[in-house]
Amino acid sequence: MAEEKKKKNNGAGTIAELMSTVKRLELENVSIEADELVLELTPSLTQVLVQMMGGAAPGMAAAPGALPKKVGPFKFEAPIAEWKQDILEVTLGATKEEGGTRDYSLVIGGQKTMPFYTFEANVPNIPVFSFDIFDMELSLPKAVRMYYDGVMDSPVEWAKTAIERYNAKMITLHLISTDPINGKDTSPEDSAALIEDMLKEIKVPMIISGSGNRKKDPPVLVKAAEAASGERVLLSAALSDNYETIAPAVIEHNHAVLALATMDPAAQKTLTRALVVAGVPRNSIVMDTFTGSLGYGVEYTITTMERIRQMSFRGDKDLNYPILSGTSNAWAAREAWRKNDAWGEKLYRGPLWEATTGLMALLSGSDIFMMLHPGAIEALQSITEQLLIEKDESKPMKPEQWIKGV
Repeated sequence: MAEEKKKKNNGAGTIAELMSTVKRLELENVSIEADELVLELTPSLTQVLVQMMGGAAPGMAAAPGALPKKVGPFKFEAPIAEWKQDILEVTLGATKEEGGTRDYSLVIGGQKTMPFYTFEANVPNIPVFSFDIFDMELSLPKAVRMYYDGVMDSPVEWAKTAIERYNAKMITLHLISTDPINGKDTSPEDSAALIEDMLKEIKVPMIISGSGNRKKDPPVLVKAAEAASGERVLLSAALSDNYETIAPAVIEHNHAVLALATMDPAAQKTLTRALVVAGVPRNSIVMDTFTGSLGYGVEYTITTMERIRQMSFRGDKDLNYPILSGTSNAWAAREAWRKNDAWGEKLYRGPLWEATTGLMALLSGSDIFMMLHPGAIEALQSITEQLLIEKDESKPMKPEQWIKGV
Protein backbone atom coordinates (compact mmCIF):
# COMPACT_ATOMS: atom_id res chain seq x y z
CA MET A 1 0.00 0.00 0.00
CA ALA A 2 2.85 2.36 0.84
CA GLU A 3 4.45 1.81 -2.56
CA GLU A 4 1.15 2.40 -4.31
CA LYS A 5 0.64 5.62 -2.34
CA LYS A 6 4.08 6.89 -3.36
CA LYS A 7 3.35 6.11 -6.99
CA LYS A 8 0.07 7.99 -6.77
CA ASN A 9 1.97 10.99 -5.36
CA ASN A 10 4.43 10.79 -8.31
CA GLY A 11 7.14 9.35 -6.12
CA ALA A 12 6.81 12.13 -3.58
CA GLY A 13 8.61 11.60 -0.28
CA THR A 14 11.27 13.24 1.79
CA ILE A 15 14.69 13.75 0.25
CA ALA A 16 16.09 11.61 3.04
CA GLU A 17 13.78 8.73 2.06
CA LEU A 18 14.77 9.00 -1.56
CA MET A 19 18.47 9.19 -0.74
CA SER A 20 18.22 6.02 1.29
CA THR A 21 17.44 4.03 -1.84
CA VAL A 22 19.68 5.71 -4.45
CA LYS A 23 23.31 6.80 -4.67
CA ARG A 24 22.69 9.94 -6.71
CA LEU A 25 19.83 12.38 -6.80
CA GLU A 26 19.28 15.04 -9.48
CA LEU A 27 16.62 17.71 -9.04
CA GLU A 28 15.21 19.63 -11.98
CA ASN A 29 12.78 22.56 -12.01
CA VAL A 30 12.66 22.58 -8.21
CA SER A 31 11.90 25.59 -6.06
CA ILE A 32 12.36 25.57 -2.30
CA GLU A 33 10.30 27.65 0.12
CA ALA A 34 11.59 27.50 3.67
CA ASP A 35 12.02 29.73 6.70
CA GLU A 36 15.32 28.09 7.58
CA LEU A 37 17.78 25.77 5.89
CA VAL A 38 20.19 23.62 7.87
CA LEU A 39 23.30 22.37 6.09
CA GLU A 40 24.92 19.36 7.68
CA LEU A 41 28.45 18.68 6.42
CA THR A 42 30.10 15.33 6.56
CA PRO A 43 32.94 15.10 9.12
CA SER A 44 35.61 14.99 6.43
CA LEU A 45 34.45 18.23 4.79
CA THR A 46 34.05 19.93 8.16
CA GLN A 47 37.60 19.03 9.05
CA VAL A 48 38.96 20.48 5.81
CA LEU A 49 37.18 23.81 6.35
CA VAL A 50 38.31 24.05 9.94
CA GLN A 51 41.89 23.30 8.98
CA MET A 52 41.77 26.04 6.38
CA MET A 53 40.71 28.48 9.08
CA GLY A 54 43.48 27.35 11.39
CA GLY A 55 41.39 25.81 14.15
CA ALA A 56 39.88 22.49 15.12
CA ALA A 57 36.34 21.23 15.17
CA PRO A 58 34.89 19.86 18.39
CA GLY A 59 36.41 16.47 19.05
CA MET A 60 39.11 16.95 16.39
CA ALA A 61 42.78 17.76 16.77
CA ALA A 62 44.11 20.77 14.89
CA ALA A 63 45.70 19.74 11.63
CA PRO A 64 49.50 19.89 11.38
CA GLY A 65 50.61 23.13 9.71
CA ALA A 66 47.31 24.91 10.31
CA LEU A 67 47.33 28.66 9.76
CA PRO A 68 47.91 30.76 12.88
CA LYS A 69 45.00 32.80 14.12
CA LYS A 70 47.14 35.96 14.22
CA VAL A 71 50.04 37.06 12.04
CA GLY A 72 52.87 38.60 14.02
CA PRO A 73 55.15 41.47 12.99
CA PHE A 74 57.50 40.88 10.08
CA LYS A 75 60.25 42.80 8.31
CA PHE A 76 59.47 44.12 4.84
CA GLU A 77 62.34 44.28 2.39
CA ALA A 78 61.72 46.20 -0.81
CA PRO A 79 62.44 44.23 -4.01
CA ILE A 80 65.14 46.61 -5.22
CA ALA A 81 66.05 46.04 -8.87
CA GLU A 82 69.56 46.54 -10.18
CA TRP A 83 69.46 48.20 -13.59
CA LYS A 84 72.39 48.49 -16.00
CA GLN A 85 71.97 52.10 -17.17
CA ASP A 86 70.06 55.32 -16.58
CA ILE A 87 67.91 57.36 -18.94
CA LEU A 88 69.90 60.15 -20.59
CA GLU A 89 69.17 63.74 -19.62
CA VAL A 90 68.17 66.22 -22.33
CA THR A 91 68.18 69.99 -21.80
CA LEU A 92 65.49 72.06 -23.55
CA GLY A 93 65.76 75.83 -23.82
CA ALA A 94 68.97 77.84 -23.56
CA THR A 95 69.57 80.79 -21.25
CA LYS A 96 71.90 83.70 -22.04
CA GLU A 97 74.75 81.83 -20.37
CA GLU A 98 73.97 78.82 -22.55
CA GLY A 99 73.91 80.78 -25.81
CA GLY A 100 70.18 81.55 -26.01
CA THR A 101 67.65 84.06 -24.71
CA ARG A 102 65.33 81.88 -22.59
CA ASP A 103 64.65 82.84 -18.97
CA TYR A 104 65.43 79.27 -17.94
CA SER A 105 66.08 75.83 -19.34
CA LEU A 106 64.33 72.55 -18.51
CA VAL A 107 65.96 69.15 -18.05
CA ILE A 108 64.06 65.93 -18.75
CA GLY A 109 65.05 62.30 -18.29
CA GLY A 110 67.72 61.02 -15.92
CA GLN A 111 65.58 58.29 -14.34
CA LYS A 112 67.32 55.39 -12.67
CA THR A 113 64.28 53.19 -12.23
CA MET A 114 60.74 52.60 -13.47
CA PRO A 115 58.18 55.44 -13.16
CA PHE A 116 57.55 56.57 -9.58
CA TYR A 117 59.53 53.70 -8.00
CA THR A 118 60.81 56.25 -5.52
CA PHE A 119 61.68 53.48 -3.06
CA GLU A 120 64.43 52.42 -5.49
CA ALA A 121 65.83 55.82 -6.46
CA ASN A 122 65.05 59.52 -6.47
CA VAL A 123 63.39 61.07 -9.51
CA PRO A 124 65.98 63.64 -10.66
CA ASN A 125 63.77 65.68 -12.99
CA ILE A 126 60.06 66.40 -12.72
CA PRO A 127 57.95 65.73 -15.87
CA VAL A 128 57.40 68.78 -18.06
CA PHE A 129 54.07 69.96 -19.53
CA SER A 130 54.03 71.99 -22.75
CA PHE A 131 50.98 74.00 -23.87
CA ASP A 132 49.84 73.45 -27.46
CA ILE A 133 49.20 76.51 -29.62
CA PHE A 134 48.72 76.73 -33.39
CA ASP A 135 49.88 79.15 -36.07
CA MET A 136 46.36 79.55 -37.45
CA GLU A 137 42.90 79.59 -35.95
CA LEU A 138 41.19 76.24 -36.19
CA SER A 139 38.07 74.53 -34.95
CA LEU A 140 38.62 73.41 -31.39
CA PRO A 141 36.02 72.19 -28.85
CA LYS A 142 34.31 74.87 -26.78
CA ALA A 143 35.91 73.36 -23.66
CA VAL A 144 39.28 74.58 -25.03
CA ARG A 145 38.21 77.75 -26.89
CA MET A 146 36.71 79.30 -23.78
CA TYR A 147 40.19 79.56 -22.25
CA TYR A 148 41.68 81.44 -25.22
CA ASP A 149 38.79 83.64 -26.36
CA GLY A 150 40.01 86.46 -28.58
CA VAL A 151 43.64 85.33 -29.00
CA MET A 152 43.43 82.22 -31.14
CA ASP A 153 43.99 84.21 -34.34
CA SER A 154 47.40 85.35 -33.05
CA PRO A 155 49.94 82.64 -32.11
CA VAL A 156 52.06 85.14 -30.15
CA GLU A 157 49.11 86.37 -28.07
CA TRP A 158 47.90 82.80 -27.62
CA ALA A 159 51.31 81.82 -26.25
CA LYS A 160 51.47 84.87 -23.97
CA THR A 161 48.02 84.06 -22.59
CA ALA A 162 49.07 80.50 -21.78
CA ILE A 163 52.14 81.81 -19.95
CA GLU A 164 50.61 84.77 -18.12
CA ARG A 165 47.20 83.34 -17.29
CA TYR A 166 47.87 79.60 -16.95
CA ASN A 167 51.52 79.62 -15.88
CA ALA A 168 52.81 77.65 -18.88
CA LYS A 169 56.46 76.65 -18.46
CA MET A 170 56.84 75.54 -22.07
CA ILE A 171 55.07 76.21 -25.38
CA THR A 172 54.56 73.94 -28.39
CA LEU A 173 54.08 75.85 -31.63
CA HIS A 174 52.33 73.67 -34.22
CA LEU A 175 52.97 75.03 -37.73
CA ILE A 176 49.78 73.52 -39.18
CA SER A 177 49.28 76.35 -41.68
CA THR A 178 52.26 75.02 -43.66
CA ASP A 179 50.26 71.99 -44.78
CA PRO A 180 49.53 72.40 -48.51
CA ILE A 181 46.43 70.19 -48.27
CA ASN A 182 44.66 71.03 -45.01
CA GLY A 183 46.40 74.31 -44.19
CA LYS A 184 47.39 77.46 -46.07
CA ASP A 185 50.62 76.14 -47.61
CA THR A 186 52.56 78.75 -45.62
CA SER A 187 56.16 78.91 -46.78
CA PRO A 188 59.07 77.79 -44.57
CA GLU A 189 60.38 81.38 -44.69
CA ASP A 190 57.11 82.86 -43.39
CA SER A 191 57.00 80.26 -40.61
CA ALA A 192 60.58 81.17 -39.70
CA ALA A 193 59.55 84.83 -39.40
CA LEU A 194 56.74 83.86 -37.01
CA ILE A 195 59.21 81.86 -34.90
CA GLU A 196 61.54 84.85 -34.65
CA ASP A 197 58.65 87.03 -33.44
CA MET A 198 57.61 84.37 -30.96
CA LEU A 199 61.10 84.07 -29.50
CA LYS A 200 61.23 87.83 -28.96
CA GLU A 201 57.88 87.96 -27.17
CA ILE A 202 58.05 84.87 -24.96
CA LYS A 203 61.02 83.61 -22.99
CA VAL A 204 60.08 80.03 -22.08
CA PRO A 205 61.54 76.92 -23.78
CA MET A 206 59.75 75.82 -26.93
CA ILE A 207 58.83 72.82 -29.04
CA ILE A 208 58.40 73.57 -32.75
CA SER A 209 56.28 71.06 -34.63
CA GLY A 210 55.45 70.71 -38.31
CA SER A 211 52.02 70.06 -39.76
CA GLY A 212 52.46 66.32 -40.22
CA ASN A 213 52.87 66.61 -43.98
CA ARG A 214 55.78 64.31 -44.72
CA LYS A 215 57.02 66.30 -47.74
CA LYS A 216 56.55 69.80 -46.36
CA ASP A 217 57.79 69.26 -42.80
CA PRO A 218 61.52 68.73 -43.53
CA PRO A 219 62.12 72.13 -45.20
CA VAL A 220 59.86 73.82 -42.63
CA LEU A 221 61.80 72.36 -39.71
CA VAL A 222 65.15 73.21 -41.28
CA LYS A 223 64.12 76.87 -41.55
CA ALA A 224 62.69 76.72 -38.02
CA ALA A 225 66.04 75.46 -36.74
CA GLU A 226 67.79 78.40 -38.41
CA ALA A 227 65.32 80.95 -36.99
CA ALA A 228 65.72 79.56 -33.46
CA SER A 229 69.47 78.99 -33.66
CA GLY A 230 71.02 78.64 -30.23
CA GLU A 231 67.68 78.52 -28.38
CA ARG A 232 67.76 74.75 -27.90
CA VAL A 233 64.20 74.05 -29.10
CA LEU A 234 62.81 70.55 -29.58
CA LEU A 235 62.11 70.01 -33.29
CA SER A 236 59.17 67.71 -33.99
CA ALA A 237 59.55 65.34 -35.61
CA ALA A 238 62.22 63.23 -37.28
CA LEU A 239 60.85 60.18 -39.09
CA SER A 240 62.53 57.26 -40.78
CA ASP A 241 62.17 58.94 -44.19
CA ASN A 242 63.15 62.53 -43.33
CA TYR A 243 65.76 62.40 -40.54
CA GLU A 244 68.63 62.82 -43.00
CA THR A 245 67.31 66.28 -43.90
CA ILE A 246 66.54 67.37 -40.34
CA ALA A 247 69.60 65.98 -38.53
CA PRO A 248 72.16 68.45 -39.99
CA ALA A 249 70.01 71.41 -38.90
CA VAL A 250 69.70 69.98 -35.39
CA ILE A 251 73.47 69.64 -35.14
CA GLU A 252 74.38 73.00 -36.68
CA HIS A 253 71.98 75.07 -34.58
CA ASN A 254 72.28 73.13 -31.30
CA HIS A 255 68.72 71.88 -30.94
CA ALA A 256 67.10 68.68 -29.73
CA VAL A 257 65.04 66.45 -32.01
CA LEU A 258 61.98 64.30 -31.48
CA ALA A 259 62.29 60.81 -32.99
CA LEU A 260 58.82 59.51 -33.88
CA ALA A 261 58.18 55.78 -34.40
CA THR A 262 54.63 54.61 -33.82
CA MET A 263 54.27 51.98 -31.08
CA ASP A 264 57.16 49.84 -32.29
CA PRO A 265 60.29 49.44 -30.12
CA ALA A 266 62.23 47.91 -33.02
CA ALA A 267 61.46 50.85 -35.31
CA GLN A 268 62.28 53.27 -32.50
CA LYS A 269 65.68 51.62 -32.03
CA THR A 270 66.39 51.86 -35.75
CA LEU A 271 65.50 55.55 -35.89
CA THR A 272 67.45 56.68 -32.82
CA ARG A 273 70.48 54.67 -33.98
CA ALA A 274 70.26 56.33 -37.40
CA LEU A 275 70.16 59.80 -35.81
CA VAL A 276 73.29 59.04 -33.80
CA VAL A 277 75.06 57.73 -36.89
CA ALA A 278 74.05 60.97 -38.65
CA GLY A 279 75.89 62.89 -35.94
CA VAL A 280 73.10 63.99 -33.57
CA PRO A 281 74.44 63.96 -29.97
CA ARG A 282 72.73 61.38 -27.78
CA ASN A 283 71.79 64.08 -25.26
CA SER A 284 69.79 65.81 -28.02
CA ILE A 285 67.32 63.00 -28.77
CA VAL A 286 63.81 62.55 -27.35
CA MET A 287 61.57 59.63 -28.36
CA ASP A 288 57.91 59.79 -29.34
CA THR A 289 56.40 56.29 -29.30
CA PHE A 290 52.98 57.81 -30.14
CA THR A 291 50.20 58.24 -27.58
CA GLY A 292 46.90 56.60 -28.41
CA SER A 293 43.88 58.17 -26.78
CA LEU A 294 41.88 56.62 -23.97
CA GLY A 295 39.63 54.11 -25.71
CA TYR A 296 41.57 54.47 -28.98
CA GLY A 297 44.80 52.60 -28.34
CA VAL A 298 46.02 53.79 -24.94
CA GLU A 299 46.67 50.16 -23.96
CA TYR A 300 49.19 49.89 -26.79
CA THR A 301 50.77 53.14 -25.61
CA ILE A 302 51.21 51.71 -22.12
CA THR A 303 52.71 48.45 -23.39
CA THR A 304 55.14 50.18 -25.76
CA MET A 305 56.36 52.74 -23.24
CA GLU A 306 56.86 50.19 -20.49
CA ARG A 307 58.68 47.76 -22.81
CA ILE A 308 61.00 50.51 -24.01
CA ARG A 309 61.70 51.64 -20.46
CA GLN A 310 62.56 48.12 -19.33
CA MET A 311 64.73 47.49 -22.38
CA SER A 312 66.63 50.71 -21.78
CA PHE A 313 67.25 49.99 -18.09
CA ARG A 314 68.51 46.54 -19.03
CA GLY A 315 71.20 48.07 -21.20
CA ASP A 316 69.76 48.92 -24.64
CA LYS A 317 71.64 52.10 -25.60
CA ASP A 318 69.34 52.75 -28.55
CA LEU A 319 66.39 53.34 -26.20
CA ASN A 320 67.66 55.12 -23.08
CA TYR A 321 66.26 58.50 -24.13
CA PRO A 322 63.44 60.56 -22.56
CA ILE A 323 59.91 59.89 -23.87
CA LEU A 324 57.40 62.49 -25.07
CA SER A 325 53.64 61.98 -25.00
CA GLY A 326 51.44 63.80 -27.51
CA THR A 327 48.62 63.73 -24.98
CA SER A 328 46.39 66.17 -26.86
CA ASN A 329 45.72 63.28 -29.26
CA ALA A 330 42.99 62.49 -26.72
CA TRP A 331 40.79 65.12 -28.36
CA ALA A 332 40.62 63.00 -31.51
CA ALA A 333 38.35 60.63 -29.59
CA ARG A 334 34.71 61.47 -30.25
CA GLU A 335 33.88 60.76 -26.59
CA ALA A 336 35.99 63.78 -25.64
CA TRP A 337 33.97 66.35 -27.56
CA ARG A 338 30.75 64.97 -29.11
CA LYS A 339 27.42 66.06 -27.63
CA ASN A 340 25.75 63.14 -25.91
CA ASP A 341 23.88 63.72 -22.65
CA ALA A 342 24.37 60.09 -21.64
CA TRP A 343 28.16 60.63 -21.69
CA GLY A 344 28.08 63.58 -19.31
CA GLU A 345 28.83 67.29 -19.64
CA LYS A 346 31.24 68.03 -22.53
CA LEU A 347 33.02 70.83 -20.68
CA TYR A 348 34.20 68.29 -18.10
CA ARG A 349 34.36 65.17 -20.23
CA GLY A 350 36.95 66.53 -22.67
CA PRO A 351 39.59 67.64 -20.17
CA LEU A 352 39.02 64.48 -18.13
CA TRP A 353 39.62 62.43 -21.28
CA GLU A 354 42.89 64.26 -21.92
CA ALA A 355 44.03 64.12 -18.29
CA THR A 356 43.31 60.39 -18.04
CA THR A 357 45.19 59.71 -21.28
CA GLY A 358 48.11 61.72 -19.90
CA LEU A 359 48.01 59.87 -16.60
CA MET A 360 48.42 56.55 -18.39
CA ALA A 361 51.48 57.91 -20.21
CA LEU A 362 52.84 59.42 -17.00
CA LEU A 363 52.68 56.10 -15.17
CA SER A 364 54.22 54.31 -18.16
CA GLY A 365 57.35 56.46 -18.37
CA SER A 366 56.74 59.73 -20.24
CA ASP A 367 58.96 62.68 -19.33
CA ILE A 368 57.36 65.49 -21.32
CA PHE A 369 53.77 66.08 -22.43
CA MET A 370 52.25 68.13 -25.24
CA MET A 371 48.77 69.05 -23.99
CA LEU A 372 45.91 71.34 -24.95
CA HIS A 373 43.47 72.00 -22.10
CA PRO A 374 44.75 74.15 -19.19
CA GLY A 375 42.55 72.28 -16.70
CA ALA A 376 43.83 68.89 -17.85
CA ILE A 377 47.41 70.13 -17.52
CA GLU A 378 46.77 71.47 -14.03
CA ALA A 379 45.20 68.15 -12.98
CA LEU A 380 48.13 66.11 -14.27
CA GLN A 381 50.65 68.47 -12.68
CA SER A 382 48.88 68.08 -9.34
CA ILE A 383 48.92 64.29 -9.59
CA THR A 384 52.60 64.34 -10.48
CA GLU A 385 53.47 66.48 -7.47
CA GLN A 386 51.52 64.20 -5.15
CA LEU A 387 53.25 61.09 -6.49
CA LEU A 388 56.68 62.69 -6.25
CA ILE A 389 56.35 63.84 -2.66
CA GLU A 390 60.08 63.40 -2.10
CA LYS A 391 61.21 65.49 -5.04
CA ASP A 392 63.00 68.02 -2.78
CA GLU A 393 64.58 65.55 -0.35
CA SER A 394 67.96 63.87 -0.58
CA LYS A 395 67.00 60.37 0.55
CA PRO A 396 64.69 57.93 -1.24
CA MET A 397 61.26 57.31 0.26
CA LYS A 398 60.86 54.31 2.52
CA PRO A 399 58.85 51.49 0.89
CA GLU A 400 56.07 51.65 3.45
CA GLN A 401 55.66 55.39 2.74
CA TRP A 402 55.40 54.71 -0.98
CA ILE A 403 52.74 52.03 -0.41
CA LYS A 404 50.69 54.14 2.00
CA GLY A 405 51.20 57.37 0.07
CA VAL A 406 52.17 59.34 3.17
